[in-house]
Amino acid sequence: MRAKIVAGNWKMNKNLAETGVLLSELKTKLKESPDAKIIVAPTFTNLYYAFEELKGFDIDVAAQNMHQAENGAFTGEISASMLKSIGVETVILGHSERRAYFGETDELLEEKVKTALKHDMNVIFCFGEELEDRKSDNHFNVVESQLKNALFKLDNEAWKNIVLAYEPVWAIGTGETASPEQAQEMHAFIRKTIADAFDTKIAEDVSILYGGSVKPANAKEIFAKPDVDGGLIGGAALDPESFAAIASSF
Repeated sequence: MRAKIVAGNWKMNKNLAETGVLLSELKTKLKESPDAKIIVAPTFTNLYYAFEELKGFDIDVAAQNMHQAENGAFTGEISASMLKSIGVETVILGHSERRAYFGETDELLEEKVKTALKHDMNVIFCFGEELEDRKSDNHFNVVESQLKNALFKLDNEAWKNIVLAYEPVWAIGTGETASPEQAQEMHAFIRKTIADAFDTKIAEDVSILYGGSVKPANAKEIFAKPDVDGGLIGGAALDPESFAAIASSF
């Protein structure tokens, strides 16, 4: 049975003191383990602190990004081995903001995924269409292309370390949300695309998260869809009450 996952991407929010307050509140509110794996992704400067604070709790810590190189003259960047050295074994790659604001391409992301897997890290791989793609009925082609370009040279064994996160870019931070039916339609398409390229078992085993303005009010209905295995949560992850409510929506 594939994992149910609720991951909170904190983006560029929360200093050290604020991180401590949020983690403390999450530990209290998530004391009764929900029926999902819980992940939080603080900013780089607070990853080790978060890892230490969450020892003994059923909450994993993920990084929001990493560089594809092992080391070298890449000022301001963070490597996979640096993340592993502080206990962080999961990384979010390909988030729509990284693609849009920092020019990350499918080819670059393919390299990042390879590096993460080489270090036996777990990857939450993000992808999704822009509003114009959906309006022009090109959204399936865009999603298929993003998956194929970055992930389809992997061997079958690598998929045990992959979680997919479908982000309809038009529904992030806009107040718009794909309907549960739209989310299910795309998630089913993603699963079929993987089955066609690899095999049915890999497609059935991989967790596919929905990442487009999930809130307590819509989480239960979205998560009830058969091919939606949880969410990659943005804004609501910064509010402990909202995040705990989403985490308990299965």
